Amino acid sequence: MSEATFAFNINEILKYLPHRYPFLLIDRVVECVPGKTIKAYKNVTVNENFFPGHFPENPIMPGVLIMEAMAQAGGVMMITAMEQDRERLLLFTGLDKVRFRSQVIPGDRLDIECTLLRSRMNLHKMETKAYVDGRLVAEAELSAAIIEKENA
Repeated sequence: MSEATFAFNINEILKYLPHRYPFLLIDRVVECVPGKTIKAYKNVTVNENFFPGHFPENPIMPGVLIMEAMAQAGGVMMITAMEQDRERLLLFTGLDKVRFRSQVIPGDRLDIECTLLRSRMNLHKMETKAYVDGRLVAEAELSAAIIEKENA
């Protein structure tokens, strides 16, 4: 028996994440098995608000924003598993084994894959990878905690 998979457009993503412009960093969820795996992407355009300062003559997406995009995908993956309770947030608690393999520049599509490694109570560890044109550009193990919104 196969697991139910879902895809989400930007309007559906906005229902799951509290992030808004300029900090919403995923555009579409291609495939999601809630609480297990997700594939999402961000279209990286020259109009991004960070490119004028990073760097004007050679625009490169900051690594910390690549990690944030990966975290947001992981957030959607975990929050969809508990859709009955949208009064919770998934917050970053740590990054391990972070590696940047290549630059991400305007015109790239940043494809993100995230897989849950383990959960214990409200703490979760995920393996995340980001690709451009099938080439690995970044990877990390991401830790997160689910908390009540009023405790945020």
